[in-house]
Amino acid sequence: MAYFSGEYDCSVDAKGRMLIPSKVKSRLPEGYSQSIYVVKSTDPCLVIYSTPEWEKVAGKVTSLNEFDENTAFIQRNFLRNSIEVELDSLGRFLIPKKLLDYAGLGKDAILVGLGNRLELWEPTKYEQYLANDPKEFAQLLKKHLGSGKDE
Repeated sequence: MAYFSGEYDCSVDAKGRMLIPSKVKSRLPEGYSQSIYVVKSTDPCLVIYSTPEWEKVAGKVTSLNEFDENTAFIQRNFLRNSIEVELDSLGRFLIPKKLLDYAGLGKDAILVGLGNRLELWEPTKYEQYLANDPKEFAQLLKKHLGSGKDE
């Protein structure tokens, strides 16, 4: 499994292409470094998956009951907002205009590693998103990762 971490300042050119940083590209699974999947997030950003990780996520979505209206709604909206994009020989990929517009991406972007996936943010939106109270973050860490000894 590819593991991504860190933050990377990136640029999007006038054609909507972005170069994946070499440290990130080197983490793509062997044999799967020619294409990636770009998906609208429920947050104002884009999510990028390697092909093996996308297959896991898409498999979960497509295994839902297509005849249940709630899961059909999830399938329809999740899968229609995803696209496979090819990486060129330099490691650039073209972000479709509708995805650029959704995330509010212009020339500057921040690529964030989140373990099995990456997020692509417009820098101002990213900083606003992170502007939460540090104590709230500490409470979330305690709740979800705490050992339970002090609780």
